[in-house]
Amino acid sequence: MSAVKLENLVKRYGDITVVHGIDLEVKSKEFVVLVGPSGCGKSTTLRMLAGLEEISEGDISIANTIVNNTAPKDRDVAMVFQNYALYPHLSVAENIAFGLRIRKVPKDEIKKTVKDVAEILELTPLLERRPADLSGGQRQRVAMGRAIVRHPKVFLFDEPLSNLDAKLRTQMRAEIKQLHKRLGVTSVYVTHDQVEAMTLADRIVVMSNGRIEQVGTPMELFNSPANTFVATFIGSPPMNLINAKALVNGDGCFAEFDGQRCLLPNLEQLEDNKEIVIGIRPEYIEIEPVEGASAVNVHVELVETLGSEALLHCHIAGKPFVIKVETHGQISHLENVKTLYFRQDAVTVFDKQTTKAFHVSTRH
Repeated sequence: MSAVKLENLVKRYGDITVVHGIDLEVKSKEFVVLVGPSGCGKSTTLRMLAGLEEISEGDISIANTIVNNTAPKDRDVAMVFQNYALYPHLSVAENIAFGLRIRKVPKDEIKKTVKDVAEILELTPLLERRPADLSGGQRQRVAMGRAIVRHPKVFLFDEPLSNLDAKLRTQMRAEIKQLHKRLGVTSVYVTHDQVEAMTLADRIVVMSNGRIEQVGTPMELFNSPANTFVATFIGSPPMNLINAKALVNGDGCFAEFDGQRCLLPNLEQLEDNKEIVIGIRPEYIEIEPVEGASAVNVHVELVETLGSEALLHCHIAGKPFVIKVETHGQISHLENVKTLYFRQDAVTVFDKQTTKAFHVSTRH
């Protein structure tokens, strides 16, 4: 059963179209993250789902009911905003209970519900405090508590962690994930942070210029990007891309670049001499010989140490190229790496003209 369904959803502001006819189904209890660069239409899509923006074309369904003309308060969704939107003159308990009081829920029921939610979010010692006396993470938990008490059909999150520092963001990501696991409420979450998307989502919707580029699980997007945009947007560091020319003969499929050659997966649709782009994740590059792997000569220009891992920075075919390796406590030898090894199954091939992938990896 689809908890949320968007069909040919369009948003225009005058002559400018910012969302171009997107289709998406979110299943019951699923956690779906909309991710993409600023201005890609993800927040506008979420606001249309909430009823805060009018739609220009298409349909929005929640629990199999079209809600195009339904007021936001009647859609049975709860939204958590980036700026918390707490009432400064009310206590934590009063902020959490506000929506229930407006709906004239009995006082005893409000008290019990607030108590239960405060326990879930570890806010019990803070119930009498005002928002000004809370940290950013605590304020965000209060905002989530206010959403939870409503028992909505759908949670909507609009970049809720972007105002927090890096350590708090990591902590709050884990808390949101645990909360979803516990409550099982269908959730649609918007962020520009692909790490946030990868760690939280059951499925990720990658958007660009008001269109959906790809929908899939985090590992599907990581291992089998549909095009070069997804390849470079998902992953940190992103997938390395090399402009190359295809060589297809009786010996197999190869990519030629910089006077070097790399073995490719066998692709029936790949034509000899075709302009292509090959992609390989920094994590899937070997610095020790591997049987059957293609050897590529490089000069390491910089070693960036990250503790147990290191990033080796170099250039291939005139483009920056990054390798991610485990250090095992030693980094001095990494500056002397002269050869990289590309396994055939680690290479993704894209059409240079259309940017679409030829090959979909089956690795998980």
